[in-house]
Amino acid sequence: METTENSFFVVFLWIYFIKLQGITNKLPIMKITFLGHSSLSIETKDKTLLIDPFISGNELAKNIDINKLRADYILITHAHQDHILDVETIAKRTGATVISNFEIVTYFEGKGIKGHPMNHGGKWTFDFGTVHYTNAIHSSSFPDGSYGGQPGGFVIETSHRRIYISGDTALTYDMKLIPQVIGELDLAILPVGDNFTMGVDEAIIASKFLGCNKVLGVHFDTFGYIKIDHKEAFEKFAKVKKELILLEIGASIKL
Repeated sequence: METTENSFFVVFLWIYFIKLQGITNKLPIMKITFLGHSSLSIETKDKTLLIDPFISGNELAKNIDINKLRADYILITHAHQDHILDVETIAKRTGATVISNFEIVTYFEGKGIKGHPMNHGGKWTFDFGTVHYTNAIHSSSFPDGSYGGQPGGFVIETSHRRIYISGDTALTYDMKLIPQVIGELDLAILPVGDNFTMGVDEAIIASKFLGCNKVLGVHFDTFGYIKIDHKEAFEKFAKVKKELILLEIGASIKL
């Protein structure tokens, strides 16, 4: 009789922990704040990542104080000014480590900033999770015209979440490999402003390639070439049963 009771107790505990794990997996444990253009703050359990900080030069982001932003790491997709403008100021104040391609990391190391270089197809496990460096189709040069390496994107994996940041890019078949090689995504962060990158229509196709129904749009409205019709964009995504998120500057979502 005691053996039977013990067996029931073991089964009960097993079911309890399975359910508890399922609940934990659904809890919001990643906060993403839109800082304008393609700039983001991503708060994981105990680290803060900044993506492509271009804030002080963006009139639309004038209410964001870069001197109050936290950063343990700064991830840079490419060397254009509208993605690196505030890297040096923030990194020197916070002691953040720059993660990018070899050329960009070398450039900022020359300014006394810590860096971790990566290249396409590589991955590295940091203290906040694993970063995969992915392909992007774009250009990459520093404001002075010097070579900024090849542009890229990132897949960030924490213990319970996986997000893709494409960086500035055209639509590419390479996106189909991401869910196949890395795994299912919880969120895709894609440019939607057109002209210099994908537009809304291409972002919808990209979301299909990625197998991801939730898209956070970036790289829109900052200047004339990339202004979009928000209502039309939402309608196009809704028509194919996908969710487009366009945040106000300073607003956040939780995953």
